[in-house]
Amino acid sequence: MLKHTTDWNQKSIIMYWQMLIPGRSLYQPNITFTARPLCLKNAYNMKRRKFIRQISLGAVSLPVPTSAYAIHKSERYLPMQTTYTRNPSFAAVPGTEDYPGTPRDQKGLYMNEEHVFWPKMRDVLKWQTSANPYKAEKKNDPRRLPVITRHFLDELPDNAITWLGHASFLIHLNGIRLLIDPVLTSSMFLKRQSELPFSTQAFRDIDYILISHNHRDHCDKESIQLLAKQNPAATWLCGLGLDTLLLNEWTGSNKVQAAGWYQQYPLHNSLLQIAYLPTRHWSRRGISDTNASLWGAFLLQSQNKKIYFGGDSGYGSHVKKVHELFGPVDYYLAGIGAFAPRWFMSPSHMHPEEVAKSCNELQPVNLLPMHYGTFDLSDEPLLEPARLIQQLKKENAFSVNLVLPAVGEIIRL
Repeated sequence: MLKHTTDWNQKSIIMYWQMLIPGRSLYQPNITFTARPLCLKNAYNMKRRKFIRQISLGAVSLPVPTSAYAIHKSERYLPMQTTYTRNPSFAAVPGTEDYPGTPRDQKGLYMNEEHVFWPKMRDVLKWQTSANPYKAEKKNDPRRLPVITRHFLDELPDNAITWLGHASFLIHLNGIRLLIDPVLTSSMFLKRQSELPFSTQAFRDIDYILISHNHRDHCDKESIQLLAKQNPAATWLCGLGLDTLLLNEWTGSNKVQAAGWYQQYPLHNSLLQIAYLPTRHWSRRGISDTNASLWGAFLLQSQNKKIYFGGDSGYGSHVKKVHELFGPVDYYLAGIGAFAPRWFMSPSHMHPEEVAKSCNELQPVNLLPMHYGTFDLSDEPLLEPARLIQQLKKENAFSVNLVLPAVGEIIRL
């Protein structure tokens, strides 16, 4: 009999789920192993979280979970770029007509343009069995994001941004209403530490709903199904593969558009253009879909405003290229949280110091930080990213205007 107890934060639960939950049956009966008598109690001196406290195995023959077999193979996988792809129906962002397309590896899986990355379970285990230098501070930290409660979307003005917490934004541009990465509820995997400023029933008459990638803190099934029911006429925008793997089924909509990097969505709307751009990240929902759908950022451009939603991303040259292609943007929505520990998080999320560096390269008018304060996803305290970015601003590490709104606050463009 195998016994174990765990004490994880939300990010470890999410990553464990994404790595272990099988897409098909749990067991593969024709593969077995025989375990010799074994009893381990407190086998490891866990300085931080007791990942496994007790293990007891008798001399029995057990079926090997398909998930474990797949993880074993996945741990040894090394992506190598072999092909490129794009949506042949979509136009290229001006200036990228010679871009070969989104890179794919030998299995047809998507890849970063630089800093090739493949998530490994052993790194999750290393993280969860290592000491957290923020532990005491985090445990005693009462700070939470301020929230401005609102009732109706119609009370918001046109040409404005409203932060809904984490990476979720409600944006109004020239009479067009957009939602980005809406995660509207708490779940067993994601418990909100800041309340949603609106009732979930308020999200109606949305024109465009944008999903940057498939991780659960950006792509929530319950929220998407609710929004699809309340907004049957909405157009859904995402990256390649996310439409066929998830969104077509979840939304029941025939208005789902999936783009490759440096492609523009065919909105047929003279008041708005939206492009899908690279980030340094990865994707996974279950056991067998690692990097099967694309991840990315969005550039929203109206007649006189440009908003760059940077998505989930480690530091890379892709941010500087946004300036080269589009010039200065009015707002840079950049993730500053879930950065610790750096050895583990740096391929996926920027530290505030890297955000400051990317600001100097992008040269936006305003920096609007996100991806902190709402979900407990990493080692640092919830509001530590905001403290650090404010400190960097005081030290003149970047010169652009810093905007740190409350959840639900209206930011006029």
